Amino acid sequence: MAFDWSAVDTVLLDMDGTLLDLHFDNYFWQQHLPACWAEQRGMPLAAAHEILVPRFRELEGTLAWYCLDFWSRELELDVLSLKDDLQHLIGLRPHAEIFLEALGRMGKRRILVTNAHPDVLDYKLARTDLARHFEALVSAHALGEPKEAAAFWSRLQQQQPFTPPQTLLIDDNNQVLMTARAFGIAHLLSIAQPDSRQPPRAAADFPAVADFRELLAGADTVAATENEIAH
Repeated sequence: MAFDWSAVDTVLLDMDGTLLDLHFDNYFWQQHLPACWAEQRGMPLAAAHEILVPRFRELEGTLAWYCLDFWSRELELDVLSLKDDLQHLIGLRPHAEIFLEALGRMGKRRILVTNAHPDVLDYKLARTDLARHFEALVSAHALGEPKEAAAFWSRLQQQQPFTPPQTLLIDDNNQVLMTARAFGIAHLLSIAQPDSRQPPRAAADFPAVADFRELLAGADTVAATENEIAH
């Protein structure tokens, strides 16, 4: 996938499903949390799924869906502590670190933009060392709107000034990409396989990245970055 880096000065990067393998989150919300909730209430797992899945779907795309405090209250569980059981599944997608290092070498401003709750963001940063690759880290909760909402992007621009025609956003969420496009962000890329345990997704409305190295112009940049990380 050829990419003209001369047209971009700012790179906005999602976290879950883009830089991090979405398997952790999918397994947590689809299997682990329902199982813990069912055990707490002494009900079959199937019954818990019947109750929880519609509640999850109803709130998808809202800030509440991504809110740790909301679900801890709603489910009467310490949701963050439940993640400890699966923390070994938190990991970078292939070559994400090489890509982030290369962006730094090219002088691009790197901003992490995530819907993750600040406590979840801190939890994952502590286990991945992602923070050192960014000039700024932004949780949608600090801006009061999810990335699916138009208001998020105007608030982000006020907090972290960027020029939409010279900005690249990489995100695995199609609705987020559509909202960003409406805001005027010119360069938009999706992710072909957000969850490593699931097959690649069918082509959607945006070009999808299978391997971050596809985006790096010049083997010298890739080789130098790989060598630095290895040592």
